[in-house]
Amino acid sequence: MSILVTVHEYGHFQVARWCGVRVLRFSIGFGKPLWSKTFGKDKTELVIAAIPLGGYVKMLDERELAADSSEVVMPEVTYSEVELSRAFNRQSVAKRIAIVLAGPAANLLLAIGLYWILFGMGIVGMKPVIGNVITHSPAAIASFARGETIQKINGKAVASWQEVSWVLLKESLKKNSVEIEAINSKHEIHIHQLDLSNIEQEAASKDILAASGLTIYQPDIPALVGEVTEKSPADLVGLKANDLVLSINQYKVSNWEDFVEKVRNSPNKIIEIEIVRDSKILHFSVKPESTEENGKAIGRIGITFKLDDAQKNKLFVISHYSASEALFKASEKTWDISVFTIKMLGKMLTGQTSLKSISGPVTIASYAEQSAKMGIKVFIGFLAVISISIGVLNLLPVPVLDGGHLMYYVVEIFTGKPTSDFALNIGQKIGFLLLGSMMILAFYNDINRLITG
Repeated sequence: MSILVTVHEYGHFQVARWCGVRVLRFSIGFGKPLWSKTFGKDKTELVIAAIPLGGYVKMLDERELAADSSEVVMPEVTYSEVELSRAFNRQSVAKRIAIVLAGPAANLLLAIGLYWILFGMGIVGMKPVIGNVITHSPAAIASFARGETIQKINGKAVASWQEVSWVLLKESLKKNSVEIEAINSKHEIHIHQLDLSNIEQEAASKDILAASGLTIYQPDIPALVGEVTEKSPADLVGLKANDLVLSINQYKVSNWEDFVEKVRNSPNKIIEIEIVRDSKILHFSVKPESTEENGKAIGRIGITFKLDDAQKNKLFVISHYSASEALFKASEKTWDISVFTIKMLGKMLTGQTSLKSISGPVTIASYAEQSAKMGIKVFIGFLAVISISIGVLNLLPVPVLDGGHLMYYVVEIFTGKPTSDFALNIGQKIGFLLLGSMMILAFYNDINRLITG
């Protein structure tokens, strides 16, 4: 989170310098400075502060010279007329708009860069092969069948379940019916009309596939351990690759899906696992760690299944892109998520989506930890999404946010004069009230998730 905030503030800082504005302080975090150092010809003060939940860039501004800021206490300094010409408030509206937009733009550019790396590395996904279709669901009404592979949605090709989920989630906001082309094992193509109009948005946000009635095809593969995550519960008790699981708590395990189900249903509960290793039967006691999935606590022990090449080719697809294709896909992905975020915020304001969706730093930290455990690609994707959220949220027309300042400057363009100090003070109070209310709600949701699991 601190990395993303630093990128955001660096955007403001760099464009301010390009516009000739003197920057007095670049602070990572709020509150009491823990470390500081001056740099550059302007003697800009770089600060690491005690509260790592944000940051700010303090620019020379005549309106703030007469009074101390609530966050920044600068020493009394007398500035010459030449120096005051570099004050933020003396810059043209165009320059001030550029400086304000630079922070959110930096976050969006960072997201594009992160996705560019991901698409350049190659995206591994599960082929969209349909498993069991939930009875009486929209998918059942649309006559989907087990074993069909989804090829197109509304005429656009999709290669993985990740792509299918994303397209369906976007379409669910519009409450539309989507046309899905699928092919079965006999190479027969079927066209299905999936009606999303009756799916509640909260359910769609948690798991659009389940809300639609679609499940991911699970092949009948043996419970053979593939990889063991370092320092995971499985690793700590001594489970190794190629171990074949025979039973859990004396219940026979017939395949990998059966094994996973038993582990998922045992968060923070010790389970007895019987395995075969080198023709020897061994027993282990493992306590699955608890993690949240769709609002429910599930157990994980940190292992993956083992597949041969034929099984991998049947289940997984790897999408490779050239540098230019990866950049285009990265830009498209960033745009899509930005638009989706704005639409979700709009639905929250109109009451169509629950405010429970708002998360605070506790939930974000939890997701960061989980994504880091799942590998570098998942963690990079997580950082990209959070960076987009920071960029988009800061563009909202709320006083004290970048979007609020932008709103003032647009008004100045039409009126020909800056917003009055009285209006700025009123707007600042409203902005802090709104942000404070959102933070309280976010912390409440975080605490509620921790208590209820």
